[in-house]
Parts: sequence; structure tokens; C-alpha cells
Amino acid sequence: TKNWGWLHPFSTATQRTAGEDCNSEDPPDELRPSLAERALKLKAVKLEKEVQDLTVRYQRAVADSENIRRRTQRCVEDAKIFGIQSFCKDLVEVADILEKTTECISEETEPADQKLTLEKIFRGLSLLEAKLKSVFAKHGLEKMTPIGDKYDPHEHELICHVPAGVGVQPGTVAFVRQDGYKLHGRTIRLAQVEVAVESQRRL
Repeated sequence: TKNWGWLHPFSTATQRTAGEDCNSEDPPDELRPSLAERALKLKAVKLEKEVQDLTVRYQRAVADSENIRRRTQRCVEDAKIFGIQSFCKDLVEVADILEKTTECISEETEPADQKLTLEKIFRGLSLLEAKLKSVFAKHGLEKMTPIGDKYDPHEHELICHVPAGVGVQPGTVAFVRQDGYKLHGRTIRLAQVEVAVESQRRL
């Protein structure tokens, strides 16, 4: 009988090595990701996160912008509605004076009391005029007094021409039919005027 015992250690070692190679969990070198691939994956993940963050920030910025636009529009609308609130409040005081003045006029007024009534009306109208001037000045409303000024189509509405009298320069305002007004320096109503021209006299 041949003794094969000298082959057993070699065969066992050979088999154990082969078994370990087959059962190893490490992939072959060609299947392992390179350092460059790992870096690219990390960079892609980072960029994706940055894109998400920027998208959220953009959406918030759009929402904030829309809210600001709505608030601004609301403020503009409120300014249009309530911008003349102070002026109207002052006009109410003028209306009070006018109402009190008209109360002085009554159909039952005795003839002997007419003079006193007229005096009250005059005082009321004078007070009313003074109050109106005060309100106009407070709000920058100014009545134009163009008599003697050079005709300006931006401030005056020409009604007709009249012969220039003594001391009146041709091309200037000789008479005002209706007063014009400026609001903070801007003309809001043209003054209706008559403008002087040279008299066409034949010698």
C-alpha cells in the first residue's frame, strides 16, 4: 500500500487557499470605484444639495416680492382714497361757517331786522372767505393774480383780445374773468383772461 500522507498537508493548504479566495467579499480591483469616481459622486451630491437650497431661497424671494408688491399697491390705493382727508376735514369747517351764515336768512325775518341780518351775513361771508384762504394756503393751493402779467398759455386761457389802455402793455393780461389756481406750483385750473393788444388806429 502506497503512503500518500506526504501529499495531505499540501493538498489541504491548497484547498484552504482556494476556498478563501472564492469566499472573499472584496470585489476585484477592476470593480472597485476609483478615487476620481468617488470625488465626482461627492461633488454631485454637494451640487444637488446646493441646487435644492437655492431653489428654496428663490421661492421664498418670489413670495416676499409678491407680498411687497401687494402691500405697496394697497398703500397706493389708500393714499389715493385718504390723501385728501386733511383737506376735506378743513373744508368741513368751511361748510359749518356757510351753514351758520345761511341760517341768518329766514323768510320770517321782520323788515326792521333786515339790516341786522345783512350785517350778520356780511360777517359770515367775510369769515368764510378768510377761512377758505387759510385752508388753501395750508394745503398749497394758491390763487393766481395775473393782471399785468405777460400772457402764458400754460397758465392762462385766452378768452378774447381787448385794446391796450393807458399804461397797459400789449400782450399782457388786462382782465381776469375767472381766477386760476396752482397746487404746490402746478397749475390745476387756467385763469380765463382777456389779453391787451395794440389798437389798430389809422392816422
